[in-house]
Amino acid sequence: MMNRQPIEQVQQAAQQKWQHQAEFKEYMSAVNPPMPKIDVIDFPHSLHKDGATRIIPFDLKAQLQTSYDATTPNLMANFIRISDGTSIRTDAKATSQMFYVIRGKGRTQMQHGTIEWNEGDLFTLPAVPDALHSATADSALYWVHDAPLLNYLGVQPTEQRFEPVLYTKQRLHEELARVRAQGEGRNRTGILLSNPNFPLTMTLTHTLWSLYNVLPKKVVQKPHRHNSIAIDYCVSAGENTYTMIGKELDENGQIVDPIRANWVAGSVFITPPGWWHSHHNESDEDAIVLPIQDAGLIMNMQILDFQFVK
Repeated sequence: MMNRQPIEQVQQAAQQKWQHQAEFKEYMSAVNPPMPKIDVIDFPHSLHKDGATRIIPFDLKAQLQTSYDATTPNLMANFIRISDGTSIRTDAKATSQMFYVIRGKGRTQMQHGTIEWNEGDLFTLPAVPDALHSATADSALYWVHDAPLLNYLGVQPTEQRFEPVLYTKQRLHEELARVRAQGEGRNRTGILLSNPNFPLTMTLTHTLWSLYNVLPKKVVQKPHRHNSIAIDYCVSAGENTYTMIGKELDENGQIVDPIRANWVAGSVFITPPGWWHSHHNESDEDAIVLPIQDAGLIMNMQILDFQFVK
């Protein structure tokens, strides 16, 4: 006859262990816990200007208090520098990846085939095991993916939600010109990059959102805010083009105690979630910014809460 005593002791020990894990917090003291601070941080173009072929991660895990690399809680951003005639492999465990060609020319090979790219092109990849990027001229890419989100959930990508998509520089400029021809008397003059697989959110992927936004010369775009974090890449800009960022507005709709983030071509800055921000172009040339956000995810949750000063 089986000795039940040891079995009962093991079960009792396990039960006690599980009960010990239970914690309780008084509601008012824990309903709005102090989360890691997300700052306005700049990643300059000098990071990808020269040097060996390599990935340059924007790793803020120490600030975000994560055990994995992350630029924001849901996204990881990087520069990739590829010297002429060299290659580099990426293998992010992500459901969505965005690559913008800062400069150069080359190709990306993955299980779906080969994407030929040139300066100013943008392309997205689904959950591919890896991709090989090869340059036929000195090149730099801007790479953003959602691996931090998957790391937070403790999951692996198991399904490809879309096929690769290529947004060429020519098409981006044609679509932007079409929108501008309709008139610029609006708070934003830009084109949202969309994927036909996500008709509800109309976003770049099911997690990523992107806007190709022009800031015309001598124009100020009034403050706006949203609950998604923006990782803002500057495509082009003249001097004295910048974003003012702050937590609050005054009675006149102006940002209180703003932080200034300058637009420098080839550089990136972070706009924290829920902060008001306005764009200013005091130069004599148009500027273009390419924000990447986790707004595909936030929009699906119906909590984006986009607001702007009229």
